[in-house]
Amino acid sequence: MNISGIVVHARPEHTVTLQQQLTALSGVTVHAAQDDGRMVITIEDTPEAVPAETLMQVQNLPGVLSAAMIYNYCDE
Repeated sequence: MNISGIVVHARPEHTVTLQQQLTALSGVTVHAAQDDGRMVITIEDTPEAVPAETLMQVQNLPGVLSAAMIYNYCDE
């Protein structure tokens, strides 16, 4: 099990669209989103991708200004 906590900062006008795109990614859960573009998400291991690969996908989504890992938990 590998879970990462991520803070995403996006352009405010892209917040709603990004929430939909993020939840479509395997292993991603959106926990909080503000109108100013700030979001808190978690990324879990999936058979399709490890959290580091998913984080790179998040960073490359249109409208994302930054995505930073703030917490990581690993356990067998």
